[in-house]
Amino acid sequence: MTAQGPERPGEDGAETRAAAREAARAAALLARQLGRLAGSAGRSAWHRAWRSGRDAARGTAPVFARAADRFRGAESAPVQAGPAEEPVPAAGPPPRRVRPGRRPWLVGLAVLLGLPLVILAGYVFAAFATLPPLGGVAPEAAQRALVVEAEDGRSFATRGAFQGEKLTEKTLPPRLAQAIVAIEDRRFYSHWGIDLRGMARAVWRNATGGGVREGGSTITQQYARLTSLSQEKTLRRKIQEAFLALRLESTLSKPEILVGYLNTAYFGAGAYGADAAARRYFGHGAEKLTLPEAAMLAGLVRAPSQLAPTRNFGGAKERADLVLQAMVETGAITQGEADKARAEKLVLHTPSETPPGTNYFLDALSGDVKRLTEAAGDVTARSTLNLDLQSIAEGVLARRLDAEGTKKKVGQGALVAMAPDGAILAMVGGRDYEDSQFNRATQAKRQAGSLFKLFVYLAAYGKGFFPDSVLVDRPTQIGEWEPQNSNNRFRGALPLRSAFALSVNTIAAQLGEEVGTKAVIAEARRLGVQSDLPDVPSLALGSADVTLLEMTRAYAGVLGPGVPVEPYLVRTIRGNGPQPLYQRPAPKPGAPMDGQVQGMILDSLQAVVESGTGKAARVSGLAVGGKTGTSQDYRDAWFVGLTPDMIVGVWVGNDDNTPMNKVTGGDIPARIFHDFVERAQKVLKGRKRPAPSAARAEPTPASAVAPPPAPVPAMGEVRGVPDVIDTGTLSIRGRTVHLLGVVGESGALARQLARYLRRREVVCSGDPAALRCRLDGDDLASLIVMAGGARATEDAPSDLIEAEDQARAERAGLWQRER
Repeated sequence: MTAQGPERPGEDGAETRAAAREAARAAALLARQLGRLAGSAGRSAWHRAWRSGRDAARGTAPVFARAADRFRGAESAPVQAGPAEEPVPAAGPPPRRVRPGRRPWLVGLAVLLGLPLVILAGYVFAAFATLPPLGGVAPEAAQRALVVEAEDGRSFATRGAFQGEKLTEKTLPPRLAQAIVAIEDRRFYSHWGIDLRGMARAVWRNATGGGVREGGSTITQQYARLTSLSQEKTLRRKIQEAFLALRLESTLSKPEILVGYLNTAYFGAGAYGADAAARRYFGHGAEKLTLPEAAMLAGLVRAPSQLAPTRNFGGAKERADLVLQAMVETGAITQGEADKARAEKLVLHTPSETPPGTNYFLDALSGDVKRLTEAAGDVTARSTLNLDLQSIAEGVLARRLDAEGTKKKVGQGALVAMAPDGAILAMVGGRDYEDSQFNRATQAKRQAGSLFKLFVYLAAYGKGFFPDSVLVDRPTQIGEWEPQNSNNRFRGALPLRSAFALSVNTIAAQLGEEVGTKAVIAEARRLGVQSDLPDVPSLALGSADVTLLEMTRAYAGVLGPGVPVEPYLVRTIRGNGPQPLYQRPAPKPGAPMDGQVQGMILDSLQAVVESGTGKAARVSGLAVGGKTGTSQDYRDAWFVGLTPDMIVGVWVGNDDNTPMNKVTGGDIPARIFHDFVERAQKVLKGRKRPAPSAARAEPTPASAVAPPPAPVPAMGEVRGVPDVIDTGTLSIRGRTVHLLGVVGESGALARQLARYLRRREVVCSGDPAALRCRLDGDDLASLIVMAGGARATEDAPSDLIEAEDQARAERAGLWQRER
């Protein structure tokens, strides 16, 4: 036996192989004897048929029969010369006579019916002769299960296959054993591996039910299949399954078989074994399973992929109710216990499905977890991700690219939000993970453009320049290189603060030549840039290829107490034991930046947003600094901004490196930064948004998305059962009502809304041009947008924007993708 199932003491591989060889020899001998018997039976049938045909011919055509007799007589008796005389019969037995009433066709029919039975017997013995050894199927090596928690402890993602702990007879939960026997094999303790009565019952129910509703395999047969056979659906496998089940029953006890089965069965969502399933779905081991939890697990083994509660909680709950009723029928529990268990609310420990947008973050985190601990078994990682900020980041980036991407020829974007200590709070690696898993925040290397000027000015401030030092914006040539300003104009004398704010190329090139390219490279390395940096004059204007993450990290160093800032995604890693496998140590500040230089560069960064190229990034009531960047021919556009709470880096461009339609860093990237930071401030100030409803067994009510909007002064109330024109427009008592902040959808979504609102009263009030309507106390617009039934307008109230972000994150309604 393998580790998948229990092994009976005293049984070894040699005995199993010897028994198999002996069975093979016996089966081969029997097959040869059956072949000889079948050949003899075939020859006898042929002779009988020939004689029957001959006799029939004699009866129906005597002329031909006599001619045949004469021909045979002429052959057997030579003609004698002499006078004619009566022919002398040849020596031998007298001719046979056909008995009256004989039926030759019955013999042929018997042969026709008997041959298939002989063939079937040979097939059965051939299947027996090729039986694999018990436990011969080795489990495939699977990635250990990883549960990922957000920074606040909410579980939001799982990866890998859950293995859990192996159950034993002592640790097998009685309720789970009763539940699995009741629903899968009620006669488990009385049959000998094959339940002919159960098979007949399954055949009858399937025939009368119009489809496959019940299987005929016992728990022993299922265990034999899981540990010794492939999953092919053939008669040969079914016969071998029955033989192996008989052998299991002769070598293992019933409890051993049941425990082995529960340790190897698949329960859906990457959980193999009952203990793994209990940890996957309910957050604790199998020994702590309650009755309703045990019933739900027992109901999954029949169709684990379809009924996994993370995907189909309603179906899993219905199946669990059937298990409870089966337990009542078998006497395992009372009807009262079943009713109480049905009424108990089950809450899943882990999310139904990973929110698609977080997969960029998870890809990066999985590599870190593997590097930080190689301990075997399932692990849980507490990450740095803020689910609220992640949802906002995904929504802001998608909304901007949807609105302006086609017109401005922008196909992709990325965003990284980092705390001053390096914790990654949000990461969006592209427009849609399902379309492309390439992480543009960590893997894409693009020209930084003017974003690289940070290192030029840091080197200059460190060598005696000041923000009010004046240089002249004029035609400049360094060797054969002649840098140009983006507007091809020259402004004359400018203080460095203004030159940085306006991103003047010629002055940055002059500074780079003054301090030396090696000094610029040294500053970039000091702040954590690891990409190759060519020692050429054009480096001052960002000709090097870098990643968004390393540039965001570099700008974070301007805020931190020391450089470089180390970005990280994992805080702790826990296994099944009480002690953590990894805990991030207290950060050790790097080399401190000169206080005067730090103050000057922060002042220059703030000037970019106040009066320079980054004015679109300004956020009312918040101190913001940052820098724009645009590469040659508008192939890349960047903005990295700083607030007291975080550093946010944004990049937009095209994967094929084609130019955009004159998009600069102060355009779409700065606007994405503004939208993100403005809404993120509400989260950072303590207003919590809900986790995606996928993380719970039941959907979140619309009222939980955000506090309900303040009532609008009524300018006439409209009340009644509505007709749906589209998902943003209703007709109530002949009056057309446009929902505030909603872009309606027609077609299937409108029909679904109509079914949902059927015979339900809606109350609307507010501005007649765009009303806020309520259904059973919930804001109707929020309900519709959160379900993915409509989009929010650009100027929609914040609660609708948040509802749309949640719908996007969960791929609900119109955001749903084919999988």
